[in-house]
Amino acid sequence: MLALLASTITLSDPAGDARGDGGYVLPTRPAFTPDMLDLRAFSAQPQGEGMRFTVSFTAMGNPWNAPSGSSAGVTDIFVKGSLGGQQLLADTGLRVRGQGGWAYHLRVSGGGASLVRADSQGALTRLPTPQVQVSGTSLIIDAAVPAGTYGYWVTESVYTPFSATGVLRPVTQSGPTLLQAGRADAPTPVDVLAPAGDTQVYSALTLAPVGETRDWVSLTLIALGVGGLLLTVVATVIVWRRLAGRP
Repeated sequence: MLALLASTITLSDPAGDARGDGGYVLPTRPAFTPDMLDLRAFSAQPQGEGMRFTVSFTAMGNPWNAPSGSSAGVTDIFVKGSLGGQQLLADTGLRVRGQGGWAYHLRVSGGGASLVRADSQGALTRLPTPQVQVSGTSLIIDAAVPAGTYGYWVTESVYTPFSATGVLRPVTQSGPTLLQAGRADAPTPVDVLAPAGDTQVYSALTLAPVGETRDWVSLTLIALGVGGLLLTVVATVIVWRRLAGRP
């Protein structure tokens, strides 16, 4: 059913907001600039049986000289599940805002790409490695996510090859190789795909989905259930009237 509803979506993000809550200080060694981490647009479209995601930035950065041509950030794309899903947005320090959760988590960094699926019980399964290419200031990602129309959570963190996860975590200390923030529990993303003025991301540590945020599968199941109940009521009334009309 989702494949039949599949369509292309394109979402934009404000420029110049790759500083977390506004007070993050990026590392200067190697030479990072806010433009390298500044999310500008995200699009998703069916590609065969999977999905193609395009993530655009103000500038494409490669401070670590990765062969891929991109090594400034860690791009996390969380794909909304049809029923339930994971509430924690992996190791970003953020949670899902509202109901539902993610069923697929795609991560792209200077160290490579990965894709995992979460089942209804929360168990994670690693899926085939996504194919990633750099085109201008964009990452084009082909992933084994079933073709469909989804809601998304998209975040951008700072990449480091000296972390097991590739993510540079914020600290309250200052230094040329550190990502400085004003609080010890600051989330890792320096930018998120969200409307301008959404202050809950860094205050409540929650992120709302963007894109198709309605749960069409759940709504369809509910509609079918209501329809079935109405049919049962109508059938019962008809039988009762027939019985009542007998001599």
